[in-house]
Amino acid sequence: MAVTSQASLLLAKQLKDLTKNPVDGFSAGLVDDSNIFEWNVTIIGPPDTLYDGGYFNAIMSFPANYPNSPPTVRFTSEMWHPNVYPDGRVCISILHPPGEDPNGYELASERWTPVHTVESIVLSIISMLSSPNDESPANVEAAFCLIHGPLIWRKDMSTRAHELLPNWFLSYCPSNMYRADRPWNLTLVHLPIN
Repeated sequence: MAVTSQASLLLAKQLKDLTKNPVDGFSAGLVDDSNIFEWNVTIIGPPDTLYDGGYFNAIMSFPANYPNSPPTVRFTSEMWHPNVYPDGRVCISILHPPGEDPNGYELASERWTPVHTVESIVLSIISMLSSPNDESPANVEAAFCLIHGPLIWRKDMSTRAHELLPNWFLSYCPSNMYRADRPWNLTLVHLPIN
């Protein structure tokens, strides 16, 4: 009970701090006022990225022993990104349990430490949206689409851009990633190699 109480107090303080001093790029609050361990986060898509102009909702769930263990973050908005599993779960190093990586991919210093806050977690996710890690993808198809090309994500392209995509790309990357009914109006364009 003391651990849960400590976690509750810390999360209540972080919520109060974010309410008093909002941070550009996101907003955060409780899903339900009676549960300090479930947060709703809205991230504004970073400028000059595929996500520019979009609003993306996620649920951040904290364990009872926070800050000794990391929360989980899952996008509830549709998200196509190499570091987001198809079910919306975010896969970044700071959300992995503390200690040595059993796969040997990450350094212990890159993983969760109790100094992280809601703010530092969300800022890391915003950074992830700007700079995907395609070396250890959670969504292999999204990583494939990012790597092969060269590709440029461009805002407000005409619908003819879909016709410019090569057949190999269309066979690997889902066509719904550039639908007009997305909350953001972005299209993928393939530029030929000279």
